Amino acid sequence: MELRELAERALFSTDLETKLACPDVVVDTAPGPALATPDAPGRPDGLRFKGPSASSEFPSPHRLEDDRDRGALLHFFANHELLAVELMALVLLKFPDAPNAFRKGILRTLKEEQDHVRLYLNRMKECGVQFGELPVNGFFWRSISGMASPLDYVAGLSLTFEQANLDYSRFFAGRFSEAGDKGTAAILEQIYKDEISHVGYGLKWFRRWKDQSLSDWAAYSRQIAAPLSPNRAKGEPFNAEGRGKAGLDAEFIDELFVYSRSKGRTPDVYVFNPFTELRIGKGKGHKPNKFQRQLARDLSVIPIYLAQRDDIVLIPERPPIHFLGQLKSRGFPLPEFQEIPKLQINRHHELRERKLSDLRPWAWGPDSIALLKPLFANLTAHAANPEQRWNDGICELYSKAWDARFLKTFLDARSDRDWLCGDHDIGVHATSPEQTMDAIAGIRARGHFKVLVKSVHGAAGHGMIRLWEPEISDDQKNWIRNQTTEGLSVLVEPWHERLIDLSAQFEMTDKGLKLLGFTRVVNDLRGQFVASAVAPGIGQLVGSELSRFLHAGGKAAAKNRLQALFSDLASSLGTHLRARGFQGPLGIDIYVFRDADGQPRLKPIVEINPRYTMGRVAIELMRRAAPGRTGVLRLLNPTQLRAAESPSFADYATEMESRFPVRMAGQPKEKIDEGFVCLNDPCIVQCYLPVFHVGRSLDAILPQDQQA
Repeated sequence: MELRELAERALFSTDLETKLACPDVVVDTAPGPALATPDAPGRPDGLRFKGPSASSEFPSPHRLEDDRDRGALLHFFANHELLAVELMALVLLKFPDAPNAFRKGILRTLKEEQDHVRLYLNRMKECGVQFGELPVNGFFWRSISGMASPLDYVAGLSLTFEQANLDYSRFFAGRFSEAGDKGTAAILEQIYKDEISHVGYGLKWFRRWKDQSLSDWAAYSRQIAAPLSPNRAKGEPFNAEGRGKAGLDAEFIDELFVYSRSKGRTPDVYVFNPFTELRIGKGKGHKPNKFQRQLARDLSVIPIYLAQRDDIVLIPERPPIHFLGQLKSRGFPLPEFQEIPKLQINRHHELRERKLSDLRPWAWGPDSIALLKPLFANLTAHAANPEQRWNDGICELYSKAWDARFLKTFLDARSDRDWLCGDHDIGVHATSPEQTMDAIAGIRARGHFKVLVKSVHGAAGHGMIRLWEPEISDDQKNWIRNQTTEGLSVLVEPWHERLIDLSAQFEMTDKGLKLLGFTRVVNDLRGQFVASAVAPGIGQLVGSELSRFLHAGGKAAAKNRLQALFSDLASSLGTHLRARGFQGPLGIDIYVFRDADGQPRLKPIVEINPRYTMGRVAIELMRRAAPGRTGVLRLLNPTQLRAAESPSFADYATEMESRFPVRMAGQPKEKIDEGFVCLNDPCIVQCYLPVFHVGRSLDAILPQDQQA
């Protein structure tokens, strides 16, 4: 039989037996003219494409004890193998002038795919499922049939769908074996071995035809086109061994392992822009200094831990591949990275052409609006108007003066103030040096000798002075003068003997302000952030004495009064946020202090942060930890490095990872049971190394001088 006739039967016949028939002798003496791609292959009525929406639910790999479930899964697999037969037939007909050796290889592979279909059909029949009784879709066909060259074919089928089957066939062979179905497991093992050779065959031709100046990975990434992406070339768990046997090199395997791109869900876009408050306070022209710019680079990875697998993170430079591989092996779902060195989306950037769900910068402000404005028109699920994300009302939320006014109003409406701060603890807003000095004098007259003066737009412990001495120095007076000119202002507060710092994390949605949880905040002596701790319960977070205070009555209490207070606060604050059009993350810093009588009191709002915070990052990180565990997010700086007597961040990381190795839990093992994890590559950071430590109690993982 001529190869062309065989290919025409495999592609166009509506009889399944004819499609799967292949004589022993096939010659290729009359390849004929090139064929135009048909809309769909010929198929029996029950096997015609019904579209993605009509496809039946993919059976759970953990529910294979029932014959019907097994048969349904095999039905999916059989359709995929039949699609491979049809696409191989199509490539023979579309490219009759392709090298003879290539066409012979396609014939050999086509025969094996026909065998795979028969193996699945026989096993399906034993399971009581007939081929065609369940809906099938033609995603493989739609993705590859438009190929313009044999190179498109080997990139799309051999190096994408068949490469992915290196993961699926091996994984499901194991699942069927565990379920006691040794027969199906043996079929999948045979298919796995065949797929290794199929991928190797495609790789050989891909290397011959690709741009020889590019690596295999770079050439493949450029060759593959929507609706495909390298993400379609893998499954879970990832099988590096099989790829090595197929001939893929280490770079290709490592890059594919960490590669991420949405397979269908419209992504959100994240970016770390930490200087919004400084630019609000000092003007759009404010330029971060060298240290601040390096801090932003060191922490640019933070959105990785906020985003989901299908989301996009804008980043100046992608972290090293070995670091990303380590993160993924520890259960962190990696997002898609878009490298934007100067955080500017130029007119030709691919993101301008993609549908996006939402934009989620670290903070909304003039800087994030300028960066993300080209993407607003692409949003499908949320407000597409920049003015709805940044306006005068939202700008006001960044002011500590507004926070103080809101706290005063909130407290005035409460009857249970005996455990909360008083009016004099809230702070005084001052807009001139004279008002500031009067406020300081008034606070000291009430017995609070130590005073804090904060810029209303300071952030993370910056933009404040502490007045501990009786006399205010000239430098301090100059600072006050600089902070209360040209429309700037300060908040003057009494310094309290803090018992503990906490943070409440919220998300503002269409349904209102939702409380996500509390974290414990560790600050240094200058009030700058050091660490954020998360625990399953408030008792583990704050200790037994403070837990009794916050619960009001201990176990006999009908309701945790901290939770009740912040439920009321969420309702009240949510009204203001909705009026301003604010949506997204929000954190509130709070603390417990001892009053003049030695009694604990709660200040429920120190400042409101209408943005992401490290406390929110800590809560999201805990989703990667096993149930019941505690976690600490730390930002290690050079001072702490010296205190630990480590010569470098890399040395510190090596020591801590040796002392606290990561152990995974769950089935599959995708949660961190305990251990120390670097959140950026310690070999490249210069100012700050973010780390995450999971343990069974905070006592075991908090620095000794920070324990309750």
